[in-house]
Amino acid sequence: MLEGKMADINFKEVTLIVSVVAACYWNSLFCGFVFDDVSAILDNKDLHPSTPLKTLFQNDFWGTPMSEERSHKSYRPLTVLTFRLNYLLSELKPMSYHLLNTVFHAVVSVIFLKVCRLFLDKRSSMIAALLFAVHPIHTEAVTGVVGRAELLSSVFFLAAFLSYTKSKGPDNSIVWTPIVLTVFLVAVATLCKEQGITVVGICCVYEVFVAQGYTLPLLCTVAGQFLRGKGSIPLSMLQTLIKLIVLMFSTLLLVVIRVQVIQSQLPVFTRFDNPAAVSPTPTRQLTFNYLLPVNAWLLLNPSELCCDWTMGTIPLIESFLDVRNLATFAFFCFLGALGIFSLRYPGDSSKTVLMALCLMALPFIPASNLFFPVGFVVAERVLYVPSMGFCILVAHGWQKISNKSVLKKLSWVCLSMVILTHALKTLHRNWDWESEYTLFMSALKVNKNNAKLWNNVGHALENEKNFEKALKYFLQATHVQPDDIGAHMNVGRTYKNLNRTKEAEASYMLAKSLMPQIIPGKKYAARIAPNHLNVYINLANLIRANESRLEEADQLYRQAISMRPDFKQAYISRGELLLKMNKPLKAKEAYLKALELDRNNADLWYNLAIVYIELKEPNEALKNFNRALELNPRHKLALFNSAILMQESGEVKLRPEARKRLLNYVNEEPQDANGYFNLGMLAMDDKKDSEAESWMKKAIKLQPDFRSALFNLALLYSQTAKELKALPILEELLKYYPDHTKGLILKGDILMNQKKDIPGAKKCFEKILEMDPTNVQGKHNLCVVYFEEKELLKAERCLVETLALAPHEEYIQRHLSIVRDRISSSGIVEQPLAPVDKTPGTEERGEIPSEDVKEINSESRPPQILKTNDNRNSKSNKQSTENADQDAPHKTTKDIKEIEKKRVAALKRLEEIERILNGE
Repeated sequence: MLEGKMADINFKEVTLIVSVVAACYWNSLFCGFVFDDVSAILDNKDLHPSTPLKTLFQNDFWGTPMSEERSHKSYRPLTVLTFRLNYLLSELKPMSYHLLNTVFHAVVSVIFLKVCRLFLDKRSSMIAALLFAVHPIHTEAVTGVVGRAELLSSVFFLAAFLSYTKSKGPDNSIVWTPIVLTVFLVAVATLCKEQGITVVGICCVYEVFVAQGYTLPLLCTVAGQFLRGKGSIPLSMLQTLIKLIVLMFSTLLLVVIRVQVIQSQLPVFTRFDNPAAVSPTPTRQLTFNYLLPVNAWLLLNPSELCCDWTMGTIPLIESFLDVRNLATFAFFCFLGALGIFSLRYPGDSSKTVLMALCLMALPFIPASNLFFPVGFVVAERVLYVPSMGFCILVAHGWQKISNKSVLKKLSWVCLSMVILTHALKTLHRNWDWESEYTLFMSALKVNKNNAKLWNNVGHALENEKNFEKALKYFLQATHVQPDDIGAHMNVGRTYKNLNRTKEAEASYMLAKSLMPQIIPGKKYAARIAPNHLNVYINLANLIRANESRLEEADQLYRQAISMRPDFKQAYISRGELLLKMNKPLKAKEAYLKALELDRNNADLWYNLAIVYIELKEPNEALKNFNRALELNPRHKLALFNSAILMQESGEVKLRPEARKRLLNYVNEEPQDANGYFNLGMLAMDDKKDSEAESWMKKAIKLQPDFRSALFNLALLYSQTAKELKALPILEELLKYYPDHTKGLILKGDILMNQKKDIPGAKKCFEKILEMDPTNVQGKHNLCVVYFEEKELLKAERCLVETLALAPHEEYIQRHLSIVRDRISSSGIVEQPLAPVDKTPGTEERGEIPSEDVKEINSESRPPQILKTNDNRNSKSNKQSTENADQDAPHKTTKDIKEIEKKRVAALKRLEEIERILNGE
């Protein structure tokens, strides 16, 4: 019996297998995240520690809720859990992810060696394990990070099978512990990837044809006698039936649970993903059957490997006369011959062949399109487990050949060449996964008829900002597949990036024309990929740059929503547009609708907070900022803008939290000067002058022309009796912004009162009046300069003109009286002057000191709505933000309080001016 052959593997064998795996995959550690890794790793929030663990069991492999129609229904929470472990250790550094994949492949190879010992001798089993370890078809599963689903599932798949082989006790009795363990391991394997459940079928075949030693003729004979009433079922067969019933019942239970998880909905795929799946009879059947020999050929001759076999890679077989049908016929003949041999004849050889065929066929069934459509035509990574059966078959055949003395040396030479060439091919193939550009360019060498590959090379170039070259690849994609909506969308987006808006709009309009028309009574979403609806979003985003076309853009958003009422992105984009159209209440409705579809989206809560700011409801805005931060504590814009909102509230109790959030923000964005500037402003509020100085200097170091940071640092120096240190800062400010009025006033004040540089101060005030002749502050201060220069008549005329600009300012009236008194006492003949109307009760404001009020950071980013750029035709649609150059919109309570405080200081400085005017 084959099961009697199993022997433990020794340390040398394990070392050899692990060394071979390490030699073949060491360079995979230097590859990045490419292709599907972007959606599964980079864009998957389920990896973040802030996401509750239970969410992993509610979402699919890509982080999309299973309840959503756009979900791929691939339920692999345990695999995602290992990604989360990687994230915990190294966040998004790809090396640790690739290292763990390599470790898992080595583990699978070692366990596979132990499985081979059940059916092959020691030497042949080692050959099968080595061939499995080096086979190039595995690069997608091992070097591609998302292939971990195959690796992890295979670990428990093989463990479940090995456990089941121990379920037969002495005298053919049932040992239940291994069976219970098998059921548990099958469930775990299935939670890693769906194909894990197929190990149950392999266990059933093993039980009947290997453990019990039945052949198909024998089973037919026993069944015939039982049905004719000429005999009873043997006890051993009854025990076998009991074991099979337990296995099948457990499998059925797992299937029911799995169906409940996907909520009885199959994923939605398009004809671009799998053209044969939507083709009529017999094209669909002929093409699907032809794909079986295609996959077998990849195992036999992995010389031309490709990361993507969708779209036009394999042309449809539309006729029985297609010559490719011969390959299908030959494949089924060969497979049938092996099947008949393994089922009909007893003996170890037939059992080995049978188990090899089962390992090849059963795990491949979920990807075969035979029972339900899948989202690909051919995928190399799904051949990971089937390749085990192939390797056993090759090793068994080699064993038969090498036993013949004539062919022994030749068989060894051929085997060595196969293993060596496969290992070198694997090592070379790994480099293709170094980046998206290298991966898709390698695929184009194999297949030029797949528009998706041309699109993906374009995306890779687009990420490098090489838009001109990217455009060539996107245009080629439209030539290869003229009806590819996504390709035309990519062309439009690239034209937009090149500021060729007319061509961009034309491309989007062409993509829109390719969309299926709405058929009454038919569900639209079932006939189109959800991401293709982004053509409406992209077109609307393009045309709304024209203020006269905002209503047209809104119509496009509403059209997308009418097609899919659950199209979250349409609500988000429309909300942003409505804010631009000054319709905050309608924007609020749009965001609330989006939140009904996704309450765990931190960006949506952030956007709603911005709406409340527009509605002048800061308390509600802060609540929504806090909700966004609960979902994503590292949400950068929520950290920044909520801190500013707290700072502007003027509430002292909120300052520590505002400071904490700003510190978190600068930790996330260490190169953003705005964070350091606002920390400096908070320190100024708290009278922490040295700390404020430090933060302001950091902001200026990062952004030397940071206007508000330069002015407020100078202001800080002037307030702390360091006026001379303020001067070089003001010089720097005025170098970048020569018309900065506040800077000129502060500089003139310091020059006149500290440096006694009257001419220098005069130039500052004159420059202000050149820019704005009605500036009361500058004009009054120039009057003081005239007085200092003993130009009393000129000072008088100046003050009269200033009083005309601000007739209710008592301090101007008083200063005018002082000048007139000085003129009278000196005997100078006066010009007739307008009478001074002193208005009692007005608040005195010294114009120079009144400028000590802090300048609000006009360069700092105002609250921004998170929005999406033109969406790509891929799983990965990333959000980005747009900076707006706007001043702070209105004076807050804090600003008013600051003005009140500074007026007190202004009164003190006013005394200095009056001493000058009185000649004290």
